Amino acid sequence: MTRRGEASTPLSERARSVKGMVDTLPYGSWPSPFTASWASKASPRVDGAAFVGDEIWWGQSVPEEAGRTTVRRRTDAGVEDVLPAPWNARSRVHEYGGGSWAADAGGTLYFVEKSDQRVWALRPGAEPVPLTPEDSATSYGGLRFSRGRLLAVREWQGEGTVRRGVVEIALEGAASVRQLVADSDFVAQPDLSPDGTHLAWVAWDHPHMPWERTEVRVGRIDDGRVRSWAAVTAGDTAALQPTWRTDTDLVYLDEPTGRWNLWHREHGAEGFGPAEPVAAADADTGGALWSLGARWYGVLEGGRIVAVRTNGADELVIIDEHGGTTRVDLPATSELNVDAVEGSRALVSGKGAGTSGLWLVDAGTGRVVQVAGDPAEIDAPWMPRTRAITTDGPHGPVHAFVHPPQHPGFAGPADERAPYVVMVHGGPTGHDGGVADAKTVYLTSRGIGVLQVNYGGSTGYGRDYRERLRGQWGIVDVDDVVAAAAGLAAAGDADGERLAIKGGSAGGWTVLAALARTDAFAAGISRYGVADARTLAEDTHDFESRYLDGMIGPLPEAEELYRDRSPLTHVDGFTAPVLLLQGDEDRVVPPSQSEAIRDALAARGIPHAYRLYEGEGHGFRRAETIIDATEAEVAFLGAVLGFTPPDVPPITLDGAGADQTA
Repeated sequence: MTRRGEASTPLSERARSVKGMVDTLPYGSWPSPFTASWASKASPRVDGAAFVGDEIWWGQSVPEEAGRTTVRRRTDAGVEDVLPAPWNARSRVHEYGGGSWAADAGGTLYFVEKSDQRVWALRPGAEPVPLTPEDSATSYGGLRFSRGRLLAVREWQGEGTVRRGVVEIALEGAASVRQLVADSDFVAQPDLSPDGTHLAWVAWDHPHMPWERTEVRVGRIDDGRVRSWAAVTAGDTAALQPTWRTDTDLVYLDEPTGRWNLWHREHGAEGFGPAEPVAAADADTGGALWSLGARWYGVLEGGRIVAVRTNGADELVIIDEHGGTTRVDLPATSELNVDAVEGSRALVSGKGAGTSGLWLVDAGTGRVVQVAGDPAEIDAPWMPRTRAITTDGPHGPVHAFVHPPQHPGFAGPADERAPYVVMVHGGPTGHDGGVADAKTVYLTSRGIGVLQVNYGGSTGYGRDYRERLRGQWGIVDVDDVVAAAAGLAAAGDADGERLAIKGGSAGGWTVLAALARTDAFAAGISRYGVADARTLAEDTHDFESRYLDGMIGPLPEAEELYRDRSPLTHVDGFTAPVLLLQGDEDRVVPPSQSEAIRDALAARGIPHAYRLYEGEGHGFRRAETIIDATEAEVAFLGAVLGFTPPDVPPITLDGAGADQTA
């Protein structure tokens, strides 16, 4: 069945049908073969991958199945599900989860079931069986099959307290979980030495976040648990992902020079030797540890390393045993993750221009094969001419990526400048890698430009750039997005009167703060955005409960600062229309945040619309939600920026002078 003007012919044919003369139409009103339904399916969300015998398995979110995460494999007959419906591999540790499944060479799948957060085992030809006890207060994540043992991060929340630790889960017999370590508020990325005698992991404590201050720790395993440990890193940096290259050689990520790079230390009878760099570079191998499944490198046979390097965009390199590097020609340049390694092969997920998915990389031959996700259906004439830009802002340079409107059959009038959507990533410690994905092409093919701004606080440009936001959330982020948007308009690329701003979560905060404090934008779209910092500090989950200490200041000392920074405090500054999109099961930014802004806008008569999506959390996963939200955004932009997007249902705005369907 096709939806709302969606033709029955394949996309590839529809996309090629516009060749010939170029006609003129107002920006935003260009007909496009790329539908919201297509966009919801065109960029699959890969959640981990593994070599399983002769097969490759990967996790994938399925929007058409209410966002269920399945595990799939590719066989000679095609792609099939290893994890059948209704099973759903989703972890709730830190709320962001990650590492929700692992597998052994024999084809047994170990996964965290979303509904009960227990770890289950699915053996070939059998039904899933639980490996962990039933306990509604306990969640598992970061599953890792290491040296034949199943490790995980366990989180227990009950009676007003939260406890976490690294555990080993028994693979056979009655449900049995053995705690290995639990000496800090947070733990992540455990790895066993090849001989099984030592455990390495990442640890940190409130009020720090894992991109602020962590330690890599190593402990000897005695009688099934770590009795004592030593810190391998200084604790004043954000060290990540320890991995044993041999029984005595520990590789990890650290940033004493201001960029995340690979380091290693030799372990002997007298302890660890000095830290030594591994192929130092003016780029980041590492990033914000939002997901417990995040991995930026892997150790190949012979001690070689396959690693992600980020300096604005991502690249993949092979580092030989002498420190020499070779770049891999990978079509993905954003959100790269080294999901698994075996011998000379690596599985790398990420996003590229017009495509996303999983690639098999052979470090021996240099061969790269896409395993999951389809090669881009988007022909080159449809792809925007993406470019990186740097703008001078009041706090220093601001990095961004520009995706201009692009259509092989239409152009805008010579006397008209294009409307632009300024995209603000979340976190705020996040990053946009400058890829024109399906949702970007959905806009640019209609004559709407996209500007992705990596404001101060973003990863991918070194620690100094990341820490520009420290204590300045609501100031630096707003100033930087305004500077980037103004620079684009001043250069004549964008219509300065038709700039909209869009962001989710912390990006939604920046949207609302920019609308409240400046007149730079004609419209705003906030997805599950933060409106009241003080309320968020009280209502949010434990992982981020002290995040604002660094972003604004510690409470109660900074009470007045929280009030002053919050967009809700400055609602009298709102003049531009706002679209608010929210999931009703969001535990990170509860619906009360969006609803407080909605009520304030209504009281002031500001045109707005609010959509609350049932069954959605922090980030939308259901196909029907993604489609509706995508179409609602374009309809909203057309209504307030003065164009009529074809084949998109109208939207109703509430507020004085806007109580209408547009």
